[in-house]
Amino acid sequence: MAFVRDNNVYVTDLATGAEAALTRDGGENVINGTSDWVYEEELDLRDAFRWSPDGKRIAFWRLDQTAIPPFYLLNQDSLYPALVPVRYPKAGTANSEVKIGVVEVAGGRTSWVDLGPDKDIYVAAMGFADSSGALWLTRLNRHQNRLDLLLADPQTGASRVIMTDSDSAWVDANQPRWIDGGRQFLFMSERDGYDQVYLFDRSGSLVRRVTPGGWDVQDVYGVDEKNRVLYFSGASAGPLERQLMRVGLDGKGLKSLSTEPGTHSAAFAPTFTLYVDTYSRAGVPPVQTLRRADGGLVRSIADNATLRDKIAGLGLNRPEFITVQTPDGVALNAWLIKPKAFDPARRYPLLMNVYGGPGSQTVTDSWGGPNYLWHQMLAQEGYLVASVDNRGTGGRGAKFMKVTYLHLGRYEAADQIAAARWFSRQPYVSPDRIGIWGWSYGGYMTSLSMFRGAGVFRAALAVAPVTDWRFYDTIYTERYMRTPQENAAGYDESAALAYADSLRGGFLLVHGTGDDNVHFQNSVRLVERLEAANKQFDMRIYPGRTHAIAGGNTRENLYGLFTAWLKAHL
Repeated sequence: MAFVRDNNVYVTDLATGAEAALTRDGGENVINGTSDWVYEEELDLRDAFRWSPDGKRIAFWRLDQTAIPPFYLLNQDSLYPALVPVRYPKAGTANSEVKIGVVEVAGGRTSWVDLGPDKDIYVAAMGFADSSGALWLTRLNRHQNRLDLLLADPQTGASRVIMTDSDSAWVDANQPRWIDGGRQFLFMSERDGYDQVYLFDRSGSLVRRVTPGGWDVQDVYGVDEKNRVLYFSGASAGPLERQLMRVGLDGKGLKSLSTEPGTHSAAFAPTFTLYVDTYSRAGVPPVQTLRRADGGLVRSIADNATLRDKIAGLGLNRPEFITVQTPDGVALNAWLIKPKAFDPARRYPLLMNVYGGPGSQTVTDSWGGPNYLWHQMLAQEGYLVASVDNRGTGGRGAKFMKVTYLHLGRYEAADQIAAARWFSRQPYVSPDRIGIWGWSYGGYMTSLSMFRGAGVFRAALAVAPVTDWRFYDTIYTERYMRTPQENAAGYDESAALAYADSLRGGFLLVHGTGDDNVHFQNSVRLVERLEAANKQFDMRIYPGRTHAIAGGNTRENLYGLFTAWLKAHL
């Protein structure tokens, strides 16, 4: 068994309990076998080591974060507050230096993989290519517009690039899926304008595109190598839905396994004879069924009947999916929740919920969770509630998503403002009672749209917003904006801070002081700008709470604040 302690990799003999350290240089700045802050947050890397199939070697990430300045969070639980340092690389600053080592479990000899001459890179993923004799890894350049797939010799560290995925904007950090004993692999790419699955041989030569194109593949669930079939989900029925699909590795025999419209995800048995289908729709909570590989029903697993019946008993109006047209001819997907006893001859206040970040979607035919129920409560109180997916969001191909490159906020805020103006022209909307709210990127969009909206919004509720992209981390920010040194004008234009003096209407700013993701610094700087412009606004801080603003009765207090504030200002 392998584990990490004090930033070093250890193995334990389960028979005797004896421990052995395989690395010894781990400490405050050098991390072996686990992740630094930004790799964990943006590349989803936590357990940063991989066993070889024969159990003789362990490949591991080594991250030296010496060059990253500490960002200090303030813990005020004690009489004298304590500083909590977090090595957090902000846009344009130094990252950890990454190395990949392969250590022999018996003896502890380590080989270092040749990652090339460029040291300012990311190793996004790594594993063994269906055998102990070859290690694969994905190398991203700092701009994240080039991903190289490398094969390396775990004994010598010698490596070679076998495939490259590149784009004029950015590429996703996708991973290969090895099949046929490592002789071939599948890889997802947007090279043809949509996320599709491609088959390559071991040398990196393209064999064929496996999925049909014209819409985005969402998730790959696995390959039935015996029957030569790929199982995946995608937006085959449009960007609002996710259908389960299967297709032959020869690119033929595409079939939808889903019979109901909405959003499906799957977990397959290792034999690919059965799978669990998790399915929901807007206003319909998730249900789970066990199904055969052809989609046929075996039995229900969880019908969520208690919650479903309670919701049905409330007599709520399900969200209506509509299309909002912008002045420059862009059709935006949206949903709208109407009050229970909706009267088309009456005008209602409208609250818009926004996230809007790259590749995200709030407008899907799926269960909306706790926010959906809160939105329904507002509808029962006489509000219209809507959400609009602006340009830059997902499910509609690379061109629609990547229009925001180097200019985060420009098109997204313009679309949210245009959508508010579109709603203001509808006969059932009170044009002077339109509000907007969002969290994280949605808090950023809320702030930017409010400040740039020239009074179109009467009230805005921004939670944990990024207010200047210079304050956010390297991997996420630079993927879409490059560095502040290269794109100073883009950073200046995108900063919500720059427009704070244009605030008109009610503005509620909410942030947790223990937020290690979107630092409280963002809100402090915004408050400085608002006060300098002599703007009146409301603010609520949650001491010690993280980006989730949760724990104890915090969420109850938070949503109580939201509700009371909106009733007073909208």
